[in-house]
Amino acid sequence: MKLFEIGEIVKSHGLKGRMKVKSYVEISETLSSIPDILIVSRNNEPRSFKVRKVAVNRTFFFLELESINTVDAANDLVGSKVLIQEDELERLSVDEYYWRDLIGLHVVTEEGCFLGIIENIFQTGSNDVYVCNGGEREFLLPAIKDVILKVDLEKKEMVVCLLDGL
Repeated sequence: MKLFEIGEIVKSHGLKGRMKVKSYVEISETLSSIPDILIVSRNNEPRSFKVRKVAVNRTFFFLELESINTVDAANDLVGSKVLIQEDELERLSVDEYYWRDLIGLHVVTEEGCFLGIIENIFQTGSNDVYVCNGGEREFLLPAIKDVILKVDLEKKEMVVCLLDGL
C-alpha cells in the first residue's frame, strides 16, 4: 500500500474535534469522498481513521474524524501528517503532475545545459513557479508551456526554454 501525504494538522477548530489541515494538494471535491485517512503523529505512530466530514477551502481543509470528538483529542494530533492511499488520488490529465513528482527533477535547457534541480514549488495567482537550484544560480521557472517544454519522470528530467528575464 503506497501512501500520499495530503497535509498537516495545524490546529483544532471548535470544541467537537474538528481540525484545520494545511493542504499539500490542490483541493478538489475528490477529497470529500475519501472514506479513510491515515494520521502520522509527531512520534511517528500511524493510525487509521474513518472520515466523518471534510470541508474544503483554498489552501486548507477542515477535517472531522469518527473517533475524534473533543478539542483535547484534536489538539493531540496537531503537527501530525495526513495521508491517503495513493490509489485514491485524483487521476491527472496529460501534462499535469503532482508536486512530489517534480521536486528533485534535473532541469536542462533545450541545448542540454544543466541548470539545477527543482527544490521547491509555490503557487502564484496564475501558475505554479518551480524553484531550480544547484547550478550557477537560482532560477524561478513559471509553469507555463512556453518555459516548460518537456517533463520526463522516468529520466527524472525537465527540459526548459529560458525566456528573456529568467
